[in-house]
Amino acid sequence: MKFTEFDFDERLMEGIEASNYEEATPVQQQVIPLILQGRDIIASAQTGTGKTAAFLLPLIHKILTGKNNPNAITSLVIVPTRELAIQIAQHLEGLSYFTSVSSIAVYGGGDGNAFVQEKKALSMGADFVVCTPGKMMSHIKMGYVKLDHLQYLVLDEADRMLDMGFYDDIMFIIDHLPKKRQNLLFSATMPPKIRSLAKKILHEPDEINIAISKPPEKIVQQAYLVYEPQKIPLIVHLLKEKKFKTVLVFCSSKLNVKQLTRDLKRNGINAGEIHSDLEQGSREDILMQYKSGRLPVLVATDILSRGIDIDNIDLVINFDVPHDGEDYVHRIGRTARAEAEGSAYTLVSVKEQRKFYSIEQLIGKEVQKMTVPESIGEQPAYSPSSSGGIRSPNRRSFYNKGSSRHK
Repeated sequence: MKFTEFDFDERLMEGIEASNYEEATPVQQQVIPLILQGRDIIASAQTGTGKTAAFLLPLIHKILTGKNNPNAITSLVIVPTRELAIQIAQHLEGLSYFTSVSSIAVYGGGDGNAFVQEKKALSMGADFVVCTPGKMMSHIKMGYVKLDHLQYLVLDEADRMLDMGFYDDIMFIIDHLPKKRQNLLFSATMPPKIRSLAKKILHEPDEINIAISKPPEKIVQQAYLVYEPQKIPLIVHLLKEKKFKTVLVFCSSKLNVKQLTRDLKRNGINAGEIHSDLEQGSREDILMQYKSGRLPVLVATDILSRGIDIDNIDLVINFDVPHDGEDYVHRIGRTARAEAEGSAYTLVSVKEQRKFYSIEQLIGKEVQKMTVPESIGEQPAYSPSSSGGIRSPNRRSFYNKGSSRHK
């Protein structure tokens, strides 16, 4: 189905064409008509399915063609992280470039100038506010946020927001919204807690399921069985042995991110790090260096496992085994995007073997186990059913868019 078939406003179509959008993805084909009809939606859709455009495009069209209060907030998009808020705001700016639709991203970590801009937009009105829960709640408590004429509420990556403990913040925000509004909830998974949240905020919703439960076949998946102290020497070896242009390394903790980045630099590898301890400006600078190719290796926490918009990542390395299968799919899904191919390596310590086996069960595939170099030492066998691996004698170890408003 082509985007021309949705009968969008001509000004929006200019932005769609400029963004080189032609064919709608499955989630867009199903979701866009329902949003245009004014239906509430609960959709199971992960990063990479085109879900962001699936809700932005129809909402932009409705704002352009409907009656809106120019002195109030029309659409509120709530997301779990600053990075995702920035990315959606940038996506929105591109799609609405040829319109007068206004938007602002509201998230923590900004300076005084950012706060002034946020306060101005929230008190004077904006067509779109893309925000993180905690920061938006703080603004609301100060009493100047114009939410009384809000028409559209979007909760993106709702499962991740609940995992991060934002339930109370979300409900606080919702309690300050008009009862009559259109609600759109997107979640990669649909556990009972999401169902419960949906019942509280959605009105007779249509349910869409476009979840991707398995990684694309074009991703070459490999696992290295190691003892914990062998992880850093192995990564250094892998990065020096093969020259990858763009590498993304995921760690499960800030401490591991910092230590690994420090050790990579000591070994002559140009690496940067992103985690929540960094100031927002530093994080944006590092990400820009990475996107431009000036920084070949980026080490990050799961803050980047969802929503990062980079199509040319050659290799993803899981320094730690992800907490669950869904996180694994999200992490390695950062490579082999668009038409490119990619590789995903996972370093599996003895205590992580059972967790990795559960991931293999979820994706329905046994990941190839690789032999480590002799220099790394003896490696454990793969024995996930026991308390840990047993040594094998045959194996070696190892934004803000202008102040203009739609009239």
